[in-house]
Amino acid sequence: MADETSTQDPDKSTEEEAPDEAPADAAREPSSGDEPEASPDAEAESTAHPEATPDPSDDANVDETVAENGKGTDEDADAEESSHRVTIEELLKAGAHFGHLTSRWNPRMEKHIFMERNNIHIIDLMQTQVLLDKAAEAAKRFARRGKKILFAGTKKQAQDIVREYAEECGMPHMVDRWLGGTMTNFQTIRKSIRRMEEIERMDRDGTLDKLKKKEKLLRLREHEKLEETLGGIRDMANLPGAIYIVDVKREEIAVSEARNLGIPIIAMTDTNGNPKKIDYPVPVNDDALSSIELVTSTITEAIKEGLHERKMEQEANKKAARS
Repeated sequence: MADETSTQDPDKSTEEEAPDEAPADAAREPSSGDEPEASPDAEAESTAHPEATPDPSDDANVDETVAENGKGTDEDADAEESSHRVTIEELLKAGAHFGHLTSRWNPRMEKHIFMERNNIHIIDLMQTQVLLDKAAEAAKRFARRGKKILFAGTKKQAQDIVREYAEECGMPHMVDRWLGGTMTNFQTIRKSIRRMEEIERMDRDGTLDKLKKKEKLLRLREHEKLEETLGGIRDMANLPGAIYIVDVKREEIAVSEARNLGIPIIAMTDTNGNPKKIDYPVPVNDDALSSIELVTSTITEAIKEGLHERKMEQEANKKAARS
């Protein structure tokens, strides 16, 4: 694996009877197959089980239990909490603790599960908090070394969030769909990017206008398709130094390619994912918009810190060289 070591589909894997009730604010986005439908109010709805009837009292009890587990008994608990990048309360508010149905879990996630409630797994947020810190530190370290971190999140809930935060820290991203061979067949991908840039040049210098109407339309459609799929990695001249993935189950091809090439993986792993394949797993709900945004923004802030430190170091070196 890589030199820096350590993987919701709204589905999960044990065998239990379907619940009559599910937490009201499971904050899980609806999904059908590979294209989950996102909705602005989806965070307030429980879609962990399509036939579940919400019970606010059950949900409140789960939150209280998880919060109590996160507080601890040490008098230094407050100081320890402030040393983390996110608090237990922030994770709770984002619905980060809601996993999938117990019938859809991955047994390798067992150690990251705190409890089971109404046939839904509840993630241990104390572990989430610690592992998110480790993942963020890794991202910061990669950025400080000048490595590119590829953001990958193609499910509908994640697309806008991943694009926004990747652009915020100047990192490449893939949000439309993952093209097989994006990393393992990178030279072919680069050829497609050069083709996209060639059509752009033709448009700028007026060459497209000299073509027949039908030919011009074909070129423009070709560019649109390439831009949709590859626009986020057009400036990625070489393989990334690491990859950040929102849903390891959905992005199995990306995980496989990264592992084959020894590229470190930072990823949100829900209770239906396999953390063993991930270098820096973050056990967390990977369907809720608020949960995806909380983790992605935390990783982004860490990357920005690393980039800032790199810039300061380079300026210090230049200053030292001049003196």
